[in-house]
Amino acid sequence: MTEVNRAMLRLVTVLLVLLQILVEPSWAAGRSGAQAVENPAAGKLIQGTTANVIEVIDGDTVVLDDGKEVRLVGIQAPKLPLNRPNFKEWPLAREAKEELEKLVLNQRVTLSYGGTRTDRHGRTLAHLRTDDGVWAQGEMLSRGLARVYTFADNRAVATDLLALEASAREAKRGIWALNYYRVQEADGKVGPPDTYQLVEGTVAEVADVRGRFFLNFGQDFKKDFTAGISPRDAKSFSSAGMDLKSLKGKRIRVRSWIDERNGPAMDLTHPEQIELLR
Repeated sequence: MTEVNRAMLRLVTVLLVLLQILVEPSWAAGRSGAQAVENPAAGKLIQGTTANVIEVIDGDTVVLDDGKEVRLVGIQAPKLPLNRPNFKEWPLAREAKEELEKLVLNQRVTLSYGGTRTDRHGRTLAHLRTDDGVWAQGEMLSRGLARVYTFADNRAVATDLLALEASAREAKRGIWALNYYRVQEADGKVGPPDTYQLVEGTVAEVADVRGRFFLNFGQDFKKDFTAGISPRDAKSFSSAGMDLKSLKGKRIRVRSWIDERNGPAMDLTHPEQIELLR
């Protein structure tokens, strides 16, 4: 082959690669190369490697044949005890595991990342899509077997996730038919502590204490439900165009873990934890 022919071949190869990038969909199945996809919530979704799912641990955790234990980032399925002492199984935990098995067990999946790639337990944090186009997170939410569970450093496609959750909740599918997972009212009995909850209510007051914001849902901040935002985290809300002070008088839905601090409270770290209702 002459040098001219080699040059022409290299040029054609480059053009074909560029054409593939331009026409390939955001969730192209079965690709192993890295690809950045615009994320409507925050940052980008980066497509990674492919592997086979050889075990499903619970409704949001799987094991791959390359040795990775993958936590399906962006969702939280009902939890199994998994040998944790004194841990009470959540309703529909077994059903969630069985459903995820139907979706991905023994399937080849593509991993995609939307933020921090490993958690403190050493698990890989990724979105999973099978070769036939099944998005594991989306399916679990659509079937009412998971809730949206995002983090400040992992918020990819939160807009899409929230929409799927809302549809399942409105249809009362899966967990949304059970009182255990109901959206709680801020002026009611919020809790118990150390549980992940969705809470709705009208913000009675927004307090700014040296850059730390408190969304008070009642007149007695020592007793009523409060959501707090640290000075560091408040910056992400303003960067997203959310004016926290403007939330006074608005009905919103918030989500996080409940603590007991002069009444029930939760910490908010990123704007996707707040949904404006009216």
